[in-house]
Amino acid sequence: MPSASAPSSLHKDALVIDCHNDAIVSHILRGNLSISGESLPDRVRHRGTVAHLRDQRIGTARPVQINLPKMRQGGIDAAFFAVDVTSAWKNHLGFALDAFGFFDAEVDANSDDIVIAKSAEEIRRAKAEDKLAAILVVENSEVLERSLNVLRMLFHLGVRSIGLTHNPSTWAAAGNAEERSGGGLTNFGVQLVKEMNSLRMLVDVSHIGERGFWDVLEVSTSPVLASHSNCKQLCDHPRNLSDEQIKGLAKNGGVMAITFVPDFIHTNAASLPRLLEHIEHVVDIAGIEHVALGSDFDGGGDLFKDATEFPRITEGLLARGYSEGAVRKVLGQNVLRVFEEAC
Repeated sequence: MPSASAPSSLHKDALVIDCHNDAIVSHILRGNLSISGESLPDRVRHRGTVAHLRDQRIGTARPVQINLPKMRQGGIDAAFFAVDVTSAWKNHLGFALDAFGFFDAEVDANSDDIVIAKSAEEIRRAKAEDKLAAILVVENSEVLERSLNVLRMLFHLGVRSIGLTHNPSTWAAAGNAEERSGGGLTNFGVQLVKEMNSLRMLVDVSHIGERGFWDVLEVSTSPVLASHSNCKQLCDHPRNLSDEQIKGLAKNGGVMAITFVPDFIHTNAASLPRLLEHIEHVVDIAGIEHVALGSDFDGGGDLFKDATEFPRITEGLLARGYSEGAVRKVLGQNVLRVFEEAC
């Protein structure tokens, strides 16, 4: 039965978590913009590895999709802020550290509004204190330079999730763009998953090839996350997961976060109704406990203009007859559970 709550009231009261964005590098590439949304002087002091390795003119004509004011307006309480190191050839670790250093300075300058959360309890506390929570994430395990010692130090810096691959292969596994190779987890990849379990870091299987996906589920003793992937049954894209994979993820106790990338939603006519169909498909085959949201704002999540449109998800789910409790699970409770169990 539909919830009696107004969509706006439910969305404001619920814990809303976005499982993936590329906001950190996006802000740097646009001239070291402040996450506060304000135009501040002396942004040159933030220039570092990312700015030098990536052309800062890329996308400068387009506003960022997610920052603090847009999170507030969109009712997003917590977000996974990812640094994708794929393009940082032979500079993966330096690229990540520079990006996180930039973001740490931004969080420090806006400490009344946002905190870096390292646990589920810190996410809950931030919500209770009316602060936003940021979870630090690395996209692509090449950041580790094949060293589990680096993994440990990133954990101490606050990183709580790592995507094992991007589209290309890594020392850990074959990426989804290398599906033809049939490669799964390497020996290093197996060690990496085990060490992440031991440290209590969340393993992210978005982008990994299918054999590697199944290897992760076999090796991991903790629930895993697909932070920004959709359903292959509805849109046959290499980045999307098959029904068998979705069921396997649910059996593992994990969560699949539906993303706003148009090409992953529909081959030529992405829309909000079709995005909601991906959510419903996961619910139908795996259960309401195993679906979440991972926008990929500032990284291709262009179905919505920006984070201010996040409440449309709540409106759409309620209109389709989802209960208030079910909507709360999709908006954030499911991924909070997985984060708490894994981290």
